[in-house]
Amino acid sequence: MIRFLLAYKHLLLQISLSLLLGVFLTLLKIPTVFLLGLHTYIHPDNVARDGGNGVRAAIRRPSGSDSSSSLEGYKNMTSNSKVEVKRRSKTKDKFEFDENNAQIFRLKLDEAHIESRLYFDQYRYCFIYSIVAAFCQLCYYYLDVGADSGVFVNGSLIPVILGFVGLGKLFISLARVSFENSASRRSEKQLSMLFGVLGFLFGVLILNGIVPGIFDFDFGLIDGFVRVVVSILMGCIAGFLYIPAAKSARAFWLGTDQIRSNLGMISCGWFGRIIVYTNYLLIVVSALLWINPFIKILVIKDRNDPGGAHLISSEVDAQKLVGNVGWSQSEFTKLRVCCLLVSSFLQIMALRPNVQMYLNEALLSWYQRLHASKVPDLEFSRAKVFLHNHYLCMVALQFFALPVLVLLFVGLSQIDGNSFKSFHLMCDFKEVALFMAWWIVFVWAVFTSVTLFLYRRGIVYVS
Repeated sequence: MIRFLLAYKHLLLQISLSLLLGVFLTLLKIPTVFLLGLHTYIHPDNVARDGGNGVRAAIRRPSGSDSSSSLEGYKNMTSNSKVEVKRRSKTKDKFEFDENNAQIFRLKLDEAHIESRLYFDQYRYCFIYSIVAAFCQLCYYYLDVGADSGVFVNGSLIPVILGFVGLGKLFISLARVSFENSASRRSEKQLSMLFGVLGFLFGVLILNGIVPGIFDFDFGLIDGFVRVVVSILMGCIAGFLYIPAAKSARAFWLGTDQIRSNLGMISCGWFGRIIVYTNYLLIVVSALLWINPFIKILVIKDRNDPGGAHLISSEVDAQKLVGNVGWSQSEFTKLRVCCLLVSSFLQIMALRPNVQMYLNEALLSWYQRLHASKVPDLEFSRAKVFLHNHYLCMVALQFFALPVLVLLFVGLSQIDGNSFKSFHLMCDFKEVALFMAWWIVFVWAVFTSVTLFLYRRGIVYVS
């Protein structure tokens, strides 16, 4: 018995830690606690005044007719026009602001509010499964295990299985929320399908080497069937991530107060802005680290002169610094993986500000329509406040899926190759897993940057 425990201590440790962490996250309701304290808004229905029936406008039209100001026969036009102008100037003061029908309430989310929202179960299960899988992968990385000892002895079986379970759960949940009818516009769904097709075609070009020399990936050991499957997966990721990326861009636009509204309740504080700015910059940098023009600048090729000191004698020789300064290949590989991991952690930290900005977007819509005219139509803002409040957990799931997918793919890419050979995977799965992590970051960076550019140019706007 003792010999069995010592032989499979890593496997038993992985199982014990995963069970304990799952129970811990479930009992303490960590997914719910993660969203506690956010502020949502409630736009009440119109309330009839003075016991009357029907619905009144937010700002009522002036009552009473102005029949006495009409012209009678051949009276003096000059005197009548003066009286009419005078009376019109008086009637302008009779517009009354109806506070009962135009007010909005701000509520702090508690446990009951969060758990009653749509897609809360999907958000909770994805949160628990993903965190447990990522924790097991982290434990495997820091455990002192032998590469050739087998999947049961070194304990790599648990992080691999949990990693695939977490990935499957996230993909199924993203696919389900992507087809939600009222959660997004029809045009956004059509664009998602278009980007999904383009992502598949782009994957075929990359995996088959039709565009060589641009991306630093080696797919020589991957057979044709796996390339088709990976291309389909790339298309699904591109389609699923378009709507969340557009929402993230709107959250960035509002949180950093790019519209210059100077409304403290809509934009986030200084700490949230630092997190949002840093996260966006790091995602863009991480996406560029696998593109060959940048790799040639940052990776050392001449190991005899890593500093490139003998190449800076003249301005012409300064061009020769490319490939002679920077990091070594092994250090640069670690740097790219670290950038992916840090960007994922920052994205998780930015989840609460992004969700809060998503809720504040409905507040901005109410504010814009309230001041658009003297008799505003608040039905659109009332519906938007309701939908943003109703789909709170769905948006949290979409914002949470990106960093966790990257963490799980990066974790799978760090497991030794002999473990994957034991699972009879007929491809270099480590390279594929790292490529999928980069693809998610790349797609998110492209969608977010293009959306922010459209906002900056005034082609689209937040309403």
